[in-house]
Amino acid sequence: MSRIGKRPVVLPAGVKVEAVNGVLTVTGKLGQLARPIPGQLAVEVKDGAATVVLLDKDAENLYGMYRTILANMVQGVADGFQRVLEIVGVGYKAEPKGADIQLLVGFSHPVRYKAPAGIKIAIENNTLVKVEGMDKELVGQVAAEIRAVRPPEPYKGKGIRYQGEQVRRKAGKTAQAAK
Repeated sequence: MSRIGKRPVVLPAGVKVEAVNGVLTVTGKLGQLARPIPGQLAVEVKDGAATVVLLDKDAENLYGMYRTILANMVQGVADGFQRVLEIVGVGYKAEPKGADIQLLVGFSHPVRYKAPAGIKIAIENNTLVKVEGMDKELVGQVAAEIRAVRPPEPYKGKGIRYQGEQVRRKAGKTAQAAK
C-alpha cells in the first residue's frame, strides 16, 4: 500500500476540488485544471484537505501517482510552475515573436517555437527563457522541447540547458594528444 497515497493534500484558500463523473477538477486563482481519474479511485474533500480513496484493491499502483497528480494540480492553480532555461554560446540568443519565440542557436536559420495554450514564455537578457504555467506536466514538456532544439554539447558546453544543470565536459583531441 502506498504511503504517499494515504497523505491528504492540504487545500490553500481559494482552491476548490471536485470529482464528478470520473473527472477531477481543480479550480483556483490562476484558473482551472481537469483530468480524468480511473473508476477504481475517488477523491474526498473535507476539512480543507483532499484525499484520494482506493475503491479497488487491484488499483494500488495508481494510488500514490494520482495523489501526486492531485497535489500538483492544487499547487498549479494556486501558485503555478516555472522552468528556466539558459542559452550558452557566442551569438546564441532567444527573441520574442508575439506569443512565439525565435531561437538563434548556431543553425543556418532561426528556429521558431510556438507555445501551446496555457503556457507563457518570457525572455530575459536574450539568454534566459522562463516557461510558466499551471500544468506541471505541460511546463516540463515545453521546457524539454525547447532544450531539444540545441541540447548542450560536451566539448564547449554550448546549447540550451536547464538553469543549474551541470554539463559533463569532455577533453578534446588536443588534450589526449598531449599525453
